[in-house]
Amino acid sequence: MNRCLSIRKLDKMKNILIIGGSSGIGASVVHHYADQTDYQVIASFNNNPVSSTWLNVKYFPLDVLSGELDFSLIPEVLDGLVYCPGSINLLPFHRIKPEAFMADFNLQVVGAVRVIQQVLPNLKKSNSGSVVFFSTVAVQTGFNFHTQVATSKGAIEGLTRALAAELAPKIRVNAIAPSLTDTPLAAKLLGSEEKKKAHADRHPLQKLGTPKNMADAVAFLLSEQSEWMSGQVLAVDGGISRLRI
Repeated sequence: MNRCLSIRKLDKMKNILIIGGSSGIGASVVHHYADQTDYQVIASFNNNPVSSTWLNVKYFPLDVLSGELDFSLIPEVLDGLVYCPGSINLLPFHRIKPEAFMADFNLQVVGAVRVIQQVLPNLKKSNSGSVVFFSTVAVQTGFNFHTQVATSKGAIEGLTRALAAELAPKIRVNAIAPSLTDTPLAAKLLGSEEKKKAHADRHPLQKLGTPKNMADAVAFLLSEQSEWMSGQVLAVDGGISRLRI
């Protein structure tokens, strides 16, 4: 590679911070960017330590409920932030204690707020900053036993739109609203092939979402291909929120 091409390559380098990058959708997002020399990825893990086998990926421990980011690992300029931590707790409303609502809210909303406030100066230094959250199809389409998850994710959708307005035009903020995705988080709902088929058959596209489906959507929202999108909640849900067959 000649010197001009090398400089151009460096100019295109993007720094991406992935919170919750050790499993499920977060891990798939990390894998999407692994070994792509145009990207440097910094990903957090919580309980289970992870080491990187890729030159452009670094992992660090973080408890989003109380921990401070290790800014020795955070680049001065941050081009993308993906907040992945979540939970799936499905119970009848009358059995849910207020403390359970607060636990979900702290993990999925307050944790996101805490991280964004810490890295906002870094995001503002980017020429194309982008933030991606995760909501759920259950916010816009009511489902039985989803009050706990839909309440906190509904707040994420509100945060998405309000923050997108406040941070425009410098930083874009969008969210993805999946239906049931085949991840470790959903394992208790998808514990057998029969359960997987039953849940897949509820969707017009007759299949479950995969972590790669979500990682591809994240990559789109972080890229310049979505440069005219902000404040949006992108449904990646097998058609279940809009189609009836």
